[in-house]
Amino acid sequence: MDQQEYARRAYGLRQRLYRTARLCLAGEAAALDAVDEAVYKGLLACKKLREPEHFDTWLTRILINVCSDELRRRKREVAMEELPETAAERFDALPLKEAVERLPGELRAVVALRYFSGYTLAETAEILSVPPGTVSTRQRRALALLRLELTEGD
Repeated sequence: MDQQEYARRAYGLRQRLYRTARLCLAGEAAALDAVDEAVYKGLLACKKLREPEHFDTWLTRILINVCSDELRRRKREVAMEELPETAAERFDALPLKEAVERLPGELRAVVALRYFSGYTLAETAEILSVPPGTVSTRQRRALALLRLELTEGD
């Protein structure tokens, strides 16, 4: 795959990648940075891609790895005082969004890929490098937890 083909295909995935990163990292700036880094890493490795028909899942997997690295880095950071809440942050504090953010990482990744990025069960399994049955189980568990949390608030 040459660089022009890579750029064309990565551009077509930009919304899907952003939605995935936004849910994994829960911040607009962090999501944009993660997408940029994933696209850059993909560009450096695009000649290594053996099966171009799996480009979407390959690049999404790179993004998931970048997001995981960022989350690990955040855990090591010293906690800082919280900045004042902006109007955009108050808007983002919707019950569903907060509930998704509280899910364990493996369940949040499945929800992000399946429901917010539009990947199929098989594509999600390939991206996460787990069997489709595991994705199905994680999906059911995540939906049950979300249902429980959202109905408790009523």
